[in-house]
Amino acid sequence: MSSTQRFSRRTTITHAGRHPHDNHGVVNPPVYHASTILQPSLDAFEAARKPNWTGYRYGRAGTPTSRSFEEAVTEVYGAAGSVAVSSGLAAITNAVLACVKSGDHILVTDNAYGPTRRFCNTFLARFGVETTFYDPTIGAGITGLFKNNTVAVYTEAPGSQTFDMSDIPAISTAAHDKGAVVLMDNTWASPLYFDPFAKGVDIVVEAVTKYICGHSDVMMGIIVGTEEWAGPVRDMAKLHGNACGPNDLYLAQRGLRTLAVRMAQNQANGLELANWLRDRPEVKRVLHPGLTNDPGHVIWKRDFTGASGLFGFVLNEGYSRAALAAMLDGLELYGMGASWGGYESLIIPANPRDFRTATTWDEPGQLLRVHAGLEDIDDLITDLGAGLDRLSAVAKVA
Repeated sequence: MSSTQRFSRRTTITHAGRHPHDNHGVVNPPVYHASTILQPSLDAFEAARKPNWTGYRYGRAGTPTSRSFEEAVTEVYGAAGSVAVSSGLAAITNAVLACVKSGDHILVTDNAYGPTRRFCNTFLARFGVETTFYDPTIGAGITGLFKNNTVAVYTEAPGSQTFDMSDIPAISTAAHDKGAVVLMDNTWASPLYFDPFAKGVDIVVEAVTKYICGHSDVMMGIIVGTEEWAGPVRDMAKLHGNACGPNDLYLAQRGLRTLAVRMAQNQANGLELANWLRDRPEVKRVLHPGLTNDPGHVIWKRDFTGASGLFGFVLNEGYSRAALAAMLDGLELYGMGASWGGYESLIIPANPRDFRTATTWDEPGQLLRVHAGLEDIDDLITDLGAGLDRLSAVAKVA
């Protein structure tokens, strides 16, 4: 494909980054296992050392396999460029580092992915970069938090664990008025359901591990940038020697091709499961911006075109650990494990209380995070319903 504007994102996902007739008609871009890459002459060898050279000089700096995947993601986002790195966290850290230097100040949403917060409070602090965490619902009010040395605003919507919605356009406008760059973790929605660059974001990070891969067998991240920032984030990643294995890159680009159909099912299952949970007597509150009664629904409806399968719910207060274990241990279709975005459903207990400083988490009941996979929704409801029944049964006995 030659233009990101000609077709819908669903179509672009299917075709971008593939050049079959440059590869003997092979539909999927081939896997290149390469460290050493030879040049045919001294002139070619010297040219390969020039900064703006676009060929292949060394496996770590890129191969046809990595470039095919990066080209595809760039086109899907309608961006200027992207670079694949070894994990979602590597995408976050390299993106932030491309924007800061010692003595700078950054603003980070209080509901950011936990390792993002740790990176800010440890590594960045050690090298003289100050972080202020802000209420994710602050919107245009973020203007009051800027200092003379504020260079970047880091966002995530909806936020980790509690799924609060941020007004990304308002935050982006405020940041740009102050000359700051805007970064966003867009893993939850993917480019299918949120267009961050159209909302004022300059740099996007996404955990390829999650929905792009979709099969729970790849560790990878992607950084996507505007014309101004695509080069700096790529340079930062390469400066750190960050690269991805060719087999993982192949799996990631193969997963990308089915992103639209998989996420449509994740969305449908997630919304139906969330609506069903609202009527369960054991549940106090469901955290899903796609629900009409969710505090962030208006922003989600305005800015997003869909939802993923990840959301949370809060149990009523008073259930013991034994009751929770009875509920979770007996589930057949929901695995207990970190990550999400694969074909399988997951559920884990979460506690954001110790990871917030600009806001508080005051719910006394247990928070559970759910990823609705691709299973039959009736089976998912039956299994989780049986789990909630066990929760109540143990509580009554106690």
